[in-house]
Amino acid sequence: QLRLVESGGGLVQPGGSLSLSCAGLGYTLEHFAMGWFRQVPGKEREGVAVISTSGRTTYADSAKGRFTISRDNAKNTVSLQMNSLKPDDTAVYYCAADGTPDGSLAEYVYDWWGQGTQVTVSS
Repeated sequence: QLRLVESGGGLVQPGGSLSLSCAGLGYTLEHFAMGWFRQVPGKEREGVAVISTSGRTTYADSAKGRFTISRDNAKNTVSLQMNSLKPDDTAVYYCAADGTPDGSLAEYVYDWWGQGTQVTVSS
């Protein structure tokens, strides 16, 4: 039984930074490709970043150069470091686990989801 718990969300000013963490409970995450997604009211949930079981990363165009996804197998966590934040980064951020090695930015391939953490970028 795998449970994913996100943390680290909050309020940050434009241009600021925030780090999100996703902790895996009940099962090791090293066998899963992991993704970060976000959703705002009235819009589709979108993939932000993906990291494979071997550490290869993929980013949405909106995140390239600003966000970094990483994983720490010893801590059984996956993180999303967000820099140069913009107001349109405001969303609920979710982490997700995929049973395949490589993952995808497409949300439908993921089997396990956390409850989400709110990120608000505002002055």
